[in-house]
Amino acid sequence: MTVDTGKRISTRVSPHVHGTLQTAADLVGVTLNQFVVQAALEKAEKVVESESTISLTRRESLRLLEMIENPPPRNAKFLLAQARYKKVKNDASSTSQ
Repeated sequence: MTVDTGKRISTRVSPHVHGTLQTAADLVGVTLNQFVVQAALEKAEKVVESESTISLTRRESLRLLEMIENPPPRNAKFLLAQARYKKVKNDASSTSQ
């Protein structure tokens, strides 16, 4: 039985970068690979969190809640789009049966 050890990532770095990373890894008592993977993972998690979050001011939050609770009246374009959507949805469900 084979054991999946995970995916491999490799990169080339300058001697200066390698030395700095190795020094940092030595200071925290981990291997260079462990240090690089942990640092990259921490950065990746921050990026994902940052790109997945919308920050609103208090005023914007209140406006959003107002729009949710009291949406504006539906205009002609919306009603037309809604009718097209329902037609496409009904056509798709009738052809899949």
